[in-house]
Amino acid sequence: MGPVLAGVLQLLALMAALALAHVPLGDYMSRVYSSGRHWRVEKWIYRGIGADPDTEMRWPAYLRGLLAFSVAGVLFLYLLQRLQGVLPLSLGFRSIDPDQAFNTAVSFVTNTNWQSYAGEQSMGHVVQTAGLAVQNFVSAAVGMAVAVALVRGFARSRTGELGNFWADMVRGVTRILLPGAFLAAIVLVACGVIQNFSGIHEVGQFMGGSQQWNGGAVASQEAVKELGTNGGGYFNANSAHPFENPTPFTNLFEIFLLLVIPFSLTRTFGVMVGSVKQGYAILATMVTIWAGFVALMMWTEFAHHGPALQLAGGAYEGKEVRFGVGASSIFAVSTTLTSTGAVDSFHSSFTGLGGGITLLGMMLGEIAPGGVGSGLYGMLVMAVIAVFIAGLMVGRTPEYLGKKIGTREIKLAACYILVTPALVLVLTACAMALPTPAHSMADTGAHGFSEILYAYTSAANNNGSAFAGLNADTQWFNTTLGLAMALGRFLPMVFVLALAGSLAGQRPVPVTAGTLRTEKPLFTGLLVGAILVITGLTYFPALALGPLAEGLAA
Repeated sequence: MGPVLAGVLQLLALMAALALAHVPLGDYMSRVYSSGRHWRVEKWIYRGIGADPDTEMRWPAYLRGLLAFSVAGVLFLYLLQRLQGVLPLSLGFRSIDPDQAFNTAVSFVTNTNWQSYAGEQSMGHVVQTAGLAVQNFVSAAVGMAVAVALVRGFARSRTGELGNFWADMVRGVTRILLPGAFLAAIVLVACGVIQNFSGIHEVGQFMGGSQQWNGGAVASQEAVKELGTNGGGYFNANSAHPFENPTPFTNLFEIFLLLVIPFSLTRTFGVMVGSVKQGYAILATMVTIWAGFVALMMWTEFAHHGPALQLAGGAYEGKEVRFGVGASSIFAVSTTLTSTGAVDSFHSSFTGLGGGITLLGMMLGEIAPGGVGSGLYGMLVMAVIAVFIAGLMVGRTPEYLGKKIGTREIKLAACYILVTPALVLVLTACAMALPTPAHSMADTGAHGFSEILYAYTSAANNNGSAFAGLNADTQWFNTTLGLAMALGRFLPMVFVLALAGSLAGQRPVPVTAGTLRTEKPLFTGLLVGAILVITGLTYFPALALGPLAEGLAA
C-alpha cells in the first residue's frame, strides 16, 4: 500500500467515526445543557463554591462569573508552579521562574496550552495533575459554556437571560469531559500509553552519558488534552512522543478525540434552536474547510519538490516514521483548525506552503471545527457577518434564525473578528522591530519571520502549537505571548456574550418570502466565501512575507 493511499484511507476512517458519533453525542450535549436536574455531585460543588445553579444570568453577570473563575485559576496555577520546589512528587525540579509561571498559568487557563518549557524536565507530578490537567477540564468547559450561552441567545426571545455560568461550566466537566476522558484514557492505556507516578529512571548509556526517562499520569492527561482541544503535552515532543502516542491507531484515535466534540456541537446547536438543518449548514461549512485544508496539506507534503523528497516519497523531515506523511498532515490540519495545538510532527519542518496552511488554519479563527465551544461561537459570529453581507447585496435588513442583525449586533460581531488579528499583527511587528526578540529566531529570512508570526498567531488564537524553531523561553516572549493569550481569549468572549444578550432580548421575526434560507447550500457557500475573503484581506501581506515567499522560492 502506497503512502498516499494509506493517508486517504485513514482520512476516510476518521470521517466515518466522526459521522457515527455526531448525532448521539450532539443530542446528548443538548440534553445536558437543557436539563433542569442536578446530579448529587454537582450539588456538592455548587454548595462548595456558594453558587445557585438555578439563577438565570444576564450577559454581564455571566461574564463576571466567567472572568472571576478564570482569574482564580490563573492565580492558583501560578502559585502552584512557584511553590513546586517544596511540593511532594516534584521529582526534584525547582520552582518555575515568575515570567514562565505567568505564561504557563495564562496558557492553560485560556485553553491555549502553549509551552515554553520541556514538560519532562520542568514539571513534577503535582503540578501536572493538580494544576495543568485540572485546567484542561475546566478551561474547555468554559468555552463550551460561552457557546451554549450564544445558542440560547438565538433560541430565546424577549429576555436577556442566558442561563447560569456555574451550572453550564460544572455540567460540561461532570457530564461530558470527565466521562469522555475516562473512556478515552482506558483506550490509550490499553494501546500502550503510560499511566503512573513513577520517578526518574536511568535507562542506559547514550553518547557517553546516561539517558533518563520519567513516567507520569500521561494517559489521563492525554485524553483530556485532545478531547478538550487543549494540546499541552506531558513531554516536550508532545504527541510525537511514544509514551503519549505509541502507534498509528492511537494517532488516529487522538485526532478523532480532538475533532469529535467541536463537530458534534453543531448538532447540539441545531437541536437547541429547534432546527437541525441549521446545524447541518454550520457542519457543512466546517467540513468543507477542514477537508479542503487536509487535501491541500497532503498535496503539498507529497509533492516531492527536489530529488531528496522524491527519493523519500514525501516531505519526511520532522515527521514520525510511525505515522507517515498522510497521518501527520491530517493531525497538523486538525490541530491548527481547532484550538488544540498538540503536534505529532514539527510544523517548522513542513514545506513552505505546508507551514503556511497550518498558519492559515489558525488565522481563520479556528472555526472549522474550532475548539470545544470556541469553534461554534466563532462560526456563528461569522454566520452573522455572512448574513449581513447578504443583506447588503439584496437591500434587506439581515436576519439570522429569526433575529434581526442590526447596528449593535454587527458592531459586536465586527469587534470579535478584529481583535485577534490586531493582537497578532501588532505584536509580530513589535517583535520584528525590536532587537532582542530576533535573537530567539533559529532562522533568518522568510522562515524566521514565519516563526515569529506563528508564535503570536498561535497565542492570540489560543492554539498553543509552535513552529519549533523559536526560543520562546525569554522574558519578552513569556510576557507578550501571555498577554496575547489572555486578551485573545477573553476579549472575544465579551463580544460574544454581549451579542448573545442582545439577540435574546429581541422579538422573533417571522419568516417571509424574502428571508435568506440559512439552512440551504447557498448559505453554506456564502459562509465559506466570507470566511476565506475576510481572513485573506486581513493576513495576506503577513503570509506573503513568510510562508508564501518561502514556498515560492523552494
